[in-house]
Amino acid sequence: MHRVPYLFLVLTMVACTAAPEVVDTTPISAPVRDTVTEPVVDSISTNPTDAAGVPVADLASVAVTGEAGNYTFAVTISSADTGCEQYADWWEVVDSQTGKLLYRRILAHSHVNEQPFTRSGGPVPIQPGQPIVIRAHMGGIQSHYGGQVLSGSVDGGFKPVADSLPSLETVEPLPTGCAF
Repeated sequence: MHRVPYLFLVLTMVACTAAPEVVDTTPISAPVRDTVTEPVVDSISTNPTDAAGVPVADLASVAVTGEAGNYTFAVTISSADTGCEQYADWWEVVDSQTGKLLYRRILAHSHVNEQPFTRSGGPVPIQPGQPIVIRAHMGGIQSHYGGQVLSGSVDGGFKPVADSLPSLETVEPLPTGCAF
């Protein structure tokens, strides 16, 4: 019985001992911009279709981290997934001036019960001011682009625009199947 009060006293003393405050005296220089976070676009639906009623994959937002030549993108997509017969099968980063595919993140399965969903990918070898387009693709029976895309740069941010880029549906890498 004498050990319990002693243990309580020791634990109380340890819990009440404050660690000394550490102050960072490093001079503050220009801020380093290593993260860009974009807001979710309010008009995104959870079962998007184009004007003709064809299911699409809309980009809702993008967050970018990293540094020049080595960025990671976290892309949020809202798509009309129903399973492997219809699902968002990739998102990609395209140079808006040349139409060249810079990066493609393959999505290995449908996201029927997870809408919208976010998937990250990289490294994306671009410069902070390089103009790009980020877009998603619907795979399955009706394989196509057609959803909302985002355009801009890491430095300037991204905004929704009409997709005027050519199709890159035959450019590697391409999905090899759908898990579920």
